[in-house]
Amino acid sequence: MTIQQTIEAKLQDKFQIEYLEVANESHMHNVAPESESHFKVTIVSDDFSNLMLIKRHRMVNSTLAQEMQQIHALALHALTPEEWLAHTGKVTDSPRCKGGGKNQ
Repeated sequence: MTIQQTIEAKLQDKFQIEYLEVANESHMHNVAPESESHFKVTIVSDDFSNLMLIKRHRMVNSTLAQEMQQIHALALHALTPEEWLAHTGKVTDSPRCKGGGKNQ
């Protein structure tokens, strides 16, 4: 199982998810082909209702504690269904890599 698949499975097991996207953004960085080092996670769940952003991130990070030791970066968008609708189903793009990225 890839790291991406593991992240997806663990989040699906832990949260009541309305929407989940786990994007491997490693290709945007100066890493070997097929790397799994940079991810962007968009997760929409009622589990985040009435929680500050830091608490949401801590919940996700603790769920992915083992994977966090293997990856370099995680861009995390943890939203309630209402917030997701307010964003019209979109989150911001990840910034370009500033550390020797391929797309500079």
